This record gives sequence, structure tokens and C-alpha cells, in this order.
Amino acid sequence: MTHGLRMPPALMRELAGYVTEILVEWKQRLPDESAWDGEFKQELRARLMEAPPESGRAPREVIDRAVRDVLSPAMRHEHPRAFGFVPSAPTWPGVLADYLVTGFNINAATWLSASGPSQLEAVVLDWFRRWLRFPETAGGVLTSGGSAAALDALVAAREAAGNPERATVYMSDQGHSAQARAARIIGIRPDRVRVLSTGPDFRLDPDTLAAAVETDRAAGCMPIAVCADAGSTSTGAVDPLLQIADYCAPQGIWLHVDAAYGGSAVITEAGARLLRGIERADSIGIDPHKWMFQPYDTGCLLVRDITTLERAFAIHHDVLQDSVWGANHPNQADRGLQLSRRDRALKIWMSVQIFGMAAFRDAVAQGIERAERAAQYVADSAILELMTPASLGIVCFRVNPRDGATPEATLHQINKTILARVFWEERAFLSSTLLRRRFALRLCVINHTTTWDDVHETLETIERLGREAL
Repeated sequence: MTHGLRMPPALMRELAGYVTEILVEWKQRLPDESAWDGEFKQELRARLMEAPPESGRAPREVIDRAVRDVLSPAMRHEHPRAFGFVPSAPTWPGVLADYLVTGFNINAATWLSASGPSQLEAVVLDWFRRWLRFPETAGGVLTSGGSAAALDALVAAREAAGNPERATVYMSDQGHSAQARAARIIGIRPDRVRVLSTGPDFRLDPDTLAAAVETDRAAGCMPIAVCADAGSTSTGAVDPLLQIADYCAPQGIWLHVDAAYGGSAVITEAGARLLRGIERADSIGIDPHKWMFQPYDTGCLLVRDITTLERAFAIHHDVLQDSVWGANHPNQADRGLQLSRRDRALKIWMSVQIFGMAAFRDAVAQGIERAERAAQYVADSAILELMTPASLGIVCFRVNPRDGATPEATLHQINKTILARVFWEERAFLSSTLLRRRFALRLCVINHTTTWDDVHETLETIERLGREAL
């Protein structure tokens, strides 16, 4: 029996236990289900579009309906055969941490409202600072994801440049749309967001960048930022970060590195080699809800000099004057666009405390190794074509027999059809991209629960579908 908006403790425990059993059972049976189980709008509208009830309903009935009609028709990001986009496979301690944070109703806006969580965020941010080899002047903020991190970074870049009127921002044609969107939000005109062509390796050429900057300056524009990739979402390519940093520093141009999924690879030896030069950036965005295996949403922005964020975002407000509590007690709300914000540090901290960094390094290294193994399988196949080398867990390929007799337009349609058949008929889920206007199937292998059998059988399935389509 509920009382107003409260529940008696016995019912609270019963329902929490019921939800826990649902989640544990779901995780156990997930590998035997499909990685994607979406539904059409008409069907879901028929199930869910209704007026709110005047009187409450039985809690278990509501929970069961939420699981069946709301949560189930979706992509299962943590499925071991979810290879599309950039999947997320959260640790159980991360899930429990979010439960605790929500239960305690933490608002991690200021030190006054959340001193413990604020200190823990400083600890977690310092872990990332050390992994990325940033100086001690660095700091940052945990965000909702790469989009918010890019926006915060470009606000800081604009302010550091003196907020010029004819500002320009540069990125490659492999850059994530979040970077272009962030540039437009901060007031950069769309025709001054420079999207530069990449070379055959899908990396930004420093000479191409320099030529674009020189042209813009001659036209009276003010270059304020370059957005480089440390693991582009299409191919996993890493831009030549050292050379780009060598160019940007003397030019006084802010270098933001989008490392949303790829940046976490820095905790491994192989990843640190691939990401050499990332420590030269002015800002870096990383999404722990990707390759650090945390629940959505968990992003991270680090800047080389924490004062650049504070100069951009710290605004005095009378009703918040009490939040300035003593000396050297930072308020995270002074470092980004959010005031009210959930505690995102606890799940990272609890996961690392419980499993240890060795387990995280092994999990990231496993993704890199399995993608490389998948690329070799594709290269050895008579019916598959490798379109990019494996990089940071991503492989791009397509069905294309070695005889080279199939027209390009036909290959495009065949591979689109194969992708649709995988969606509807198979347990696996993968996504696609366009590489030099060629349709590519894209495998992102970063799930810590994914086995080689999951990858191998998915590739075999695509070969079979390809033979049927040819």
C-alpha cells in the first residue's frame, strides 16, 4: 500500500529486489536473444499513447509493462554481438553506482551540495589526466557525453581567442557530427565550419589544415580551433596528433581531440602508441560509457589549463552565493554548461575499485586484438573486401568477390540488403558508413563480453548472405 508519494520500506525492498532479479536474468539470457529488437512507431504508439491514470496501478504490473513495452524494443548495446555504432557494455558495479547515486538524489553541481561526490570527481578526473599524460595544471568535468564535451571545449576555445566575430573551426570529413554541431551552437556560421578532406588513410593532413588556415586568415577570418580525431567513428583512424599539435601551438589555435571512444585505449601499451601526441592537446573529450564500460551517460572533458574552463563558465549568481564555500573548493558547475548534474564519478570509481585496472586493460586490449583478427579473416575471404585496416577496435569491409566483376552500384545495393537482413533475421547488429562514397559494413568490437566466436560467426553469416545475394 502506498501513502501519497511514499512507499513503506517493506514494499521498497520488495520492488528493488524484483527489479534486480529482472536485470540479472535479462543479462544472463541476453546472448541468446537478438542484439536489436526495434519496433515501428504505429505499434508503440498503440501500446503507450494514453492519458496518465488518475489512480495508481499495481507496482509490479507497471514494472512489467515498462520492461515489455518500453525497454525491450531497442538496440541491446551490451549484447556480445552488438557491433553497430559504438556499443556500450556496462559493468554491474557501474549499474549499482547509478542506483546509489539516484537513490541518494545527488546534485553534483557545487561543493556545498555534494562535497564527497565533488572530491571523487576530482579523483577520477585525475586518473584520466595521468593516463593521458596531461600536466598538473589540467582539469575538467564529467559530462553527458562527447557532444557536451565538444561544446564545453569550443566555448573555452572561443573565449581564449577573445570571442572574435569571424571565427572559423576546422575538422576532417571523418569528424563526428557532434563537433560541427558544437561549433554551430557556439555561434560559428555554418560556412565557417571547415570540413577538410582526408587522404587515403582517412586522416587529417597537416598540410591541408595549414593551407585552409592560411586562406582564411588572408580573407580576414580568425581560426580559433581544430578538432582532431583519436579514433574516428567511421574507421577508427587516428589523426597525426603530434604534427597537428606542432602546427596549432605556434599558430595560437586551440587543439581539441575527439577521443570519445578511442581515448580509453591509452590505458594499454598498444593504444598509447596509437594515441601518441594526444598529450599535446588543449582539450580532450572521452566517453567512459564506451570503452571504459560504464552505463549511459558518462562523458569526460579534460583541458590542459583548468582556468580556461572556469573563465568561460564561472558566472556569479546571487541565489548561488552560498555555494562559494571556503577557499579552493571547486564547483563543477563553473566548468561546463550544466548546473544541476548527476554524480557520474561514482560508477567509474566503483568499477575500477572492484575490478582493478588490469582487468580494464585486458578488456580494451581484447577489443583491439579481436578487431585485428576480424580484419585478417576478411582479408583471407574470397567474398569479402577489407576497406580499412583494423584500428582501435573498428573494421570496415563489404561483400565484394575478388573477380571484380560486380558493378559498384550493384555492390552498394547488395551490402545494404545484407545489412537489412542482419537487422531482421540474425542475432547480431552492425551498422554501416560511407567511405569515399562506397557503402561499407562496419564492425565495432569493443564489448568486453564479446568472444571470437561472436565475431567469427557474424562474419560467416555475412559471407553466407553475400553468396545468396550475388
